[in-house]
Amino acid sequence: MSGRVLYSPVELNAAFSREFKRAGWGESRTSYWVTDDYRLIRRTIPLEPEMQKQVIEAAGKRAIYSYNQTDFVKKRVAVEVQLGKYSFIAYDLFVKHLAFYVGDAIDLGIEILPMKAMQEQMSSGPGYYEGALYDIAREGRGVPAVPLILVGIEP
Repeated sequence: MSGRVLYSPVELNAAFSREFKRAGWGESRTSYWVTDDYRLIRRTIPLEPEMQKQVIEAAGKRAIYSYNQTDFVKKRVAVEVQLGKYSFIAYDLFVKHLAFYVGDAIDLGIEILPMKAMQEQMSSGPGYYEGALYDIAREGRGVPAVPLILVGIEP
């Protein structure tokens, strides 16, 4: 921004990635199959991916491959560093962490977000800790249904 020095989400993400990898954390992916039948999806959720596909196809439905990826996983803890678009925070909190938890790949999800004080000094408009905390509080204590820690960072 003209006349101002701002934090770069791209550079911050690269720094987080370097340090997490140095500490032995790695990316993880969970794969699954979906279809257009709610009851069939509910039946296949606890199954292994290849069995999900077989059950869906045996029911005469189209099996669609899908997956969730998380930034860093180590010892059953997943960490998402969200310094990008604000819309991805809700996806991380209510989809990604939950998918890994339900799939028994993690026991805890951690979301790292800028505090509002830092977000105001960033070169793009990411979401921020206080807003995400409000969204979680508004949903109630049991939502999302995964143990979760929000971490706010600031200069």
